[in-house]
Amino acid sequence: MKLSDIISSATSNMFRSKVRTGLTILAIFIGAFTITLTVGISSGVTTYLDKQVSNVGAKNVLIIRRKVEVNMSNVLKKYEPDQKSNSAQAALLSAMLNDSDVAKIKTQSDLSNFYAVSAVSPSYISGTNGDKYQVATQPFIDGSQFELITGKLVSGKDAQSEILLPSVMVSGLGFSSNDDAIGKTVEFGIKTPAGVMKTVSAVITGVQQESLITQGGVFVNIPLQTKLLAIQYEGAPVEIAHRYIGVTAEFDSALSKDEVKTIKNSLADKGYLANTVEDQIGIIKQIIDAITYVLIFFGCIALLAASIGIVNTLFMSVQERTKEIGLMKAMGMSRIKVFLLFSVEAMMLGFWGSLLGALAAIGVGRIANNIASDTFLKDLPGFALTDFPVLYVAAIIFVVMLIAFLAGTLPSRRAANQDPIEALRYE
Repeated sequence: MKLSDIISSATSNMFRSKVRTGLTILAIFIGAFTITLTVGISSGVTTYLDKQVSNVGAKNVLIIRRKVEVNMSNVLKKYEPDQKSNSAQAALLSAMLNDSDVAKIKTQSDLSNFYAVSAVSPSYISGTNGDKYQVATQPFIDGSQFELITGKLVSGKDAQSEILLPSVMVSGLGFSSNDDAIGKTVEFGIKTPAGVMKTVSAVITGVQQESLITQGGVFVNIPLQTKLLAIQYEGAPVEIAHRYIGVTAEFDSALSKDEVKTIKNSLADKGYLANTVEDQIGIIKQIIDAITYVLIFFGCIALLAASIGIVNTLFMSVQERTKEIGLMKAMGMSRIKVFLLFSVEAMMLGFWGSLLGALAAIGVGRIANNIASDTFLKDLPGFALTDFPVLYVAAIIFVVMLIAFLAGTLPSRRAANQDPIEALRYE
């Protein structure tokens, strides 16, 4: 009997008991559906995050902060009149860097282009229509490559005050379109420590596409950051004005991961925590991976139940076809071919169950993508909630077929070891 004949025979034998076979395929379908959909969601999120990291650029930039343990416990503590600050405030304050920290970080010989980042808190931003809106700002890191809808990135340290405006703020500030905003001026209002409101103007050079990484405010260049800081800390004591949330520094992009890790460890020994943009995104990936593993675990439980169903289906099939097996062996069919006949039947159960499960998962994923892009992901263009690479789907089908083959090994061996004479006598 040729392999093609074995496959044809196994397929026809599989549907002798349609109900039993259908229930077995259904169990495999549930497991394959769960795993495929889970892997699809994980792949979709990971692909988007990887795209965001590549868009942001600045892969050779370290963001350095103080390495501290901040205890934000909700346990009630008594108020002490003579206490200058509570423990939570003290912990947050201790997390800030000062000039001494910056000087110590700059002794790291394998880093360059250091920039101490201070937190700026403007009161508002206003555009051509005069409406004022709350705003958060972030300093633009040299080398960053954000995805822009129109315009260009802000200029460097010796340029005029410039910003990148998020697309969601364009119409609110009175601009008719993204292109209309380019080259126009916006105004920031910021208070001095004495409570006096002052304004600073800035030119819009680009409109940025909304993304997970760029959400969080307006990106400003160094000259604008410097002007805002000067007003924010005007007349303030040096120990208050010279506080920084972190320091950015560049390393040689040719360094290996191990060499970069050595730099991070060196800074850690000095009491500082250093991460790249990719490291920060990696935290999100770890959460997604953890959720993925849990869901895959449930899918594997379904496949385990399906494996028991395959064993039961094939044992029943062997019992019902005992005389047929005896006749095939009496006519010269070898043990290996009998084993293959039932093994292929098990694999066909796995194939159809996994194929149908994968196709159903892809269909559900496509529907979910359409719903997500019109609802909670509408502000994140290019974010596909699910993605189903062909190799991933093929791997899932292959693994399920392998599991089915292993599950069918025991009943297949039993069929292969049947004594033809005893089998022909079987009632």
